[in-house]
Amino acid sequence: MQSAPPFIELGAHTHYSFLAGASSPAAMVGQAHALGHIGIGIADVNTVAGVVRAHVAVRDLAEQAAEAGQPPPNFRLAVGSRLRFADGTPDIIAYPATRHGWGRLTRLLTTGNRRAEKGQCILHFGDLIDHADGLLLIAQPPENLSPEAGQASRLPDLAAAFAGRLWQGALMPRAGADRRRLAALAAVADAQGVPLLALNAPLYAAPAQRPLHDVISCIREGCTLAEAGRRLAANGERHLKSAAELARLFADRPEALAAPAQLLARIDFSLDQLRYEYPNEPVPPGYSPQGWLETLTLEKARARWPGGIPPKLLALLLEEFRIIARAGYAPYFLTVHDIVAFAQSRGILCQGRGSAANSAVCYVLGITAVDPAEHNLLFSRFISEERKEPPDIDVDFEHERREEVMQWIYERFGRERAGIAATVIHYRPRSAVREVGKVLGMSEDLTSRLSSTVWGSYASQMERERFAESGVDPDNPDIARLGWLVGQILGGPRHLSQHVGGFVLTQGRLDELVPIHNAAMADRTFIEWDKDDIDALGLMKVDVLA
Repeated sequence: MQSAPPFIELGAHTHYSFLAGASSPAAMVGQAHALGHIGIGIADVNTVAGVVRAHVAVRDLAEQAAEAGQPPPNFRLAVGSRLRFADGTPDIIAYPATRHGWGRLTRLLTTGNRRAEKGQCILHFGDLIDHADGLLLIAQPPENLSPEAGQASRLPDLAAAFAGRLWQGALMPRAGADRRRLAALAAVADAQGVPLLALNAPLYAAPAQRPLHDVISCIREGCTLAEAGRRLAANGERHLKSAAELARLFADRPEALAAPAQLLARIDFSLDQLRYEYPNEPVPPGYSPQGWLETLTLEKARARWPGGIPPKLLALLLEEFRIIARAGYAPYFLTVHDIVAFAQSRGILCQGRGSAANSAVCYVLGITAVDPAEHNLLFSRFISEERKEPPDIDVDFEHERREEVMQWIYERFGRERAGIAATVIHYRPRSAVREVGKVLGMSEDLTSRLSSTVWGSYASQMERERFAESGVDPDNPDIARLGWLVGQILGGPRHLSQHVGGFVLTQGRLDELVPIHNAAMADRTFIEWDKDDIDALGLMKVDVLA
């Protein structure tokens, strides 16, 4: 029997397709690797919020192999998004082929986000046409496509606009008419000269996550499991499958099984290409950022110590200049100084704190008030050459006037170059018990009693003793099922919110780095990556706190 060709699933959802996907990006990566796939494509609905977590998981696979003395795995990550439209256009999965294509995708998503309220994305087919450059597309068949109809909406328009960059996605969901449906899709695709591409569009990593997916589907629909009916998936097939199983399902169109690897071969983009896009202002003409940082710092030091800069402080400054130059962080320090200087010019009280207090440069620039030479503070605690992590400077501004500073930052850099980092709101024990219990049909009195025994907000599981403390039997089948499901959903994301004041600023367009959203608060915009994502990519964050 001939072996199945190498396969990559290009339609994977994660739990960042909020209340649609049931598994984490890391779980999807791990399961795809365990199945022997050559990679995985993460395409959450109208977002790229989970791709950095997948990127880190793939990086971890390589590190684990290196620690074991093994070659790096032959496993690649494709990062994209499943575009869902407001005008009736069937879903389209978009993957950037290049760094430029990534910028077009994030600007496309930003367009949809900025015309909608927080948490929504309103896209039209024309938006895709306007941002088409550098994207590879997989058209999704409409849910109501009948084998007799033989029509795939928008495929002729897509074929004309994206010649050579378009595939027709095909699913075999074991719905009874799969082979007839595949034949109808193939006929339409062949007529337009569009190749078929095999997908399973998994909503969870492994079959065991099917019950969890049912629960989050009920949370989305606002119903109990007993009431859900056809609002739940018809079967448990929306998990990652082996290449052999997919080869069996697509035996009628084996070329569709080879298409995902062919699309992957055309992708020349990785999230590693997004590092170090720091702003270069304010830098006067004739200076490099590093040259201006050194000039400005030494000018301020000489003005402060007209009799001569203390030798110990000067030595610290020169050593910090060397480290900052090697790391390329001069624009970061200049940007923070620019923000602090604005606040001081308006009489807004501010003070740097935390690890920034270890920096002589921050002290001389007036960002902090602690003299590291006097207190023998180590700059290496602030910036490590070995870790190659960007510095993190926290600046507190007086609460009543902090918004002035934040709005000035938006004006200084523009909405397309400045955004607050996201905060991912996760399921915590109390909220998980209440929501899962409601789905299981438990009374509000019971779920309130159970959640009242939970200690702390960051528990990773619902301990048996908590049930006993509530006066229920932990071995009762319904209670045991509740405990298992709560353990599954804990730590999963509920929705995105904005950080208290961590700004990400870029030299180029921020909306070509990551999508930007409207915040619930007026005149605030935020990106869809949180602190952990920013740290993983080595991006700059300036904390404007109160």
